[in-house]
Amino acid sequence: MPTTTAVIDAAPRRGQALTLGARIGANPLSWLAPAVLILAAFYLYPIIDVFRLAFTNATLLSDEERYTLDALYAMLGNAALGDILITTFVFCAASVIGQQAVGLGIALVVVRGERRRLAGMTVIRTIVLIAWVIPGIANGLIWQMLFSEAPFGAINSVLRLVHIAPVAWLSDPSNAMISAVISNVWRGTAFSMIVFYAALKGIDPSLYEAANVDGANGWQKFRFITLPQMRSAILVNSILITIQTLNTFDAIISLTGGGPGRATEVLSLFTYNTVFRNYDLAGGSVLSVLMLVISLAVALFYAAFLPRWEERT
Repeated sequence: MPTTTAVIDAAPRRGQALTLGARIGANPLSWLAPAVLILAAFYLYPIIDVFRLAFTNATLLSDEERYTLDALYAMLGNAALGDILITTFVFCAASVIGQQAVGLGIALVVVRGERRRLAGMTVIRTIVLIAWVIPGIANGLIWQMLFSEAPFGAINSVLRLVHIAPVAWLSDPSNAMISAVISNVWRGTAFSMIVFYAALKGIDPSLYEAANVDGANGWQKFRFITLPQMRSAILVNSILITIQTLNTFDAIISLTGGGPGRATEVLSLFTYNTVFRNYDLAGGSVLSVLMLVISLAVALFYAAFLPRWEERT
């Protein structure tokens, strides 16, 4: 049993604790300031510096800088920029659709298998996740060996065994884009699978039970229950993987190098080549700002379709 002295001593301490909590609630900025400063140092400052460099003539070969609009005009007026933006759009659209479709399919298989207590569902999830943890450069090299048109190319070797003519996976411009999309979908499907798996687990099973009572078939339950319930997850996942795909260049540079010609040179790879091959830091900054603007525009476009709070309640 606590003594009278201990109780008396504890009283002011409780008052002090309440006072401290009230101070935190009244002025949270003082506690958030360290995190804000760290984020500003590592994220905000580089962004501001990129905007500054976009209005200079900075290069990697010289320390002399002067403010000018030459880099802005040169990059935005580049004859190749239009084709690169089209290539980027095709690559991103095909990758996003492919990742979402395959990821949703795998998530549906895993969730249904778990509900039926089938063995091997954990193994399937693990196999899919392996592709996600492989670095982009390694991913490109793996698929380069698979798509290789040399005698040791794995896919063409299988085609020869079944008496089908080998395919020019990487030397034909149309096939090169398909190869790049397949490589990116294989790597990025795991993230979509995780998001959709979590969304599927959160759907109320009573909705499907009611649909069974009404005699709904599998397609009707998927269309009128599963997809509407996953609307937010699909849109958020679309934002994340679109921005991620816009910034993908490591897998492409190791798979095709942007070729043949410029058939697979996306905007991120064009930015990389501008800075590290042409040593044009100002031009690369302009392209980086352009990528940021495109990413923000895409995010706002997707966000417009997110359900409002009134629709959720």
